[in-house]
Amino acid sequence: MPFAATADLVSAAALRRGAVGAFDVVTLEHAEAIVAGAEAAGRAVLLQVGQGTVAYHQGRLAPVTAACRELAAAAGVPIGLHLDHLDDDELAAVAAAQGFGSLMFDGSRLPFGENVVRTRAVTRRSHLAGLWVEAELGDARGAGGAHAPGARTDPDEAALFVAETSVDALAVAVGSRAATTAPGAALDLDLLARLHAAVPVPLVLHASSAVPDDALAEAVAGGIVKVNAGAASDVAFTAAVRRTLGADADVTDPRRWLAPARDAVAAEVARILGVLG
Repeated sequence: MPFAATADLVSAAALRRGAVGAFDVVTLEHAEAIVAGAEAAGRAVLLQVGQGTVAYHQGRLAPVTAACRELAAAAGVPIGLHLDHLDDDELAAVAAAQGFGSLMFDGSRLPFGENVVRTRAVTRRSHLAGLWVEAELGDARGAGGAHAPGARTDPDEAALFVAETSVDALAVAVGSRAATTAPGAALDLDLLARLHAAVPVPLVLHASSAVPDDALAEAVAGGIVKVNAGAASDVAFTAAVRRTLGADADVTDPRRWLAPARDAVAAEVARILGVLG
């Protein structure tokens, strides 16, 4: 089937009081694994291509997108394509032409006013191209950590931000932190409830990989409708590679260590999609 519209996947998740899982594509094996995991779980999924992945592929977006398109066409579940964590206006401008149904513009490290101005401009152009737009307010990536003053999303600012920018979804900082994979991240569910009451668009949780399953399920019940889970699949991928190479120092064929890594990511994707309901 062709790529599913992100807006449709998010709306369907909200209706069933669940969340769409969004997983990062870095290599072809990642994309294959994410689709396989989604099929095993019987759930729709978003393939996320980040700005960092585009840079890794020497600035070329089209080959990655083409691979995702072929996998989506053959998949037994709906697959969406999302361009993630952009601050590059040129990439945002080509997203629709490359087949993406949505993008996330990341101005979270900018002062509030500048974040509003830049996000509003990207949203206007993207809506004209038929794209669903996610933005972020608060900081789940800052050096000060998830509990630093000002890191968490303020409900009043969030409501104003959405009104001023017309974004379709908002990523909020409620206690998770990027680049942290050890389990135990504590989410502020009271803050999430206030954000859910104040903000009229779907809420997104980034940096979910360190959030325990029960807390993640509570966050979905509390209003989170899209969950980014890239680091968890990276951990599964790398651990499988290490196991394979550690067991046999003579392995040189990349297929010998990429295949177990792909299988490990597929299993992790299926597990997380089960948690998301």
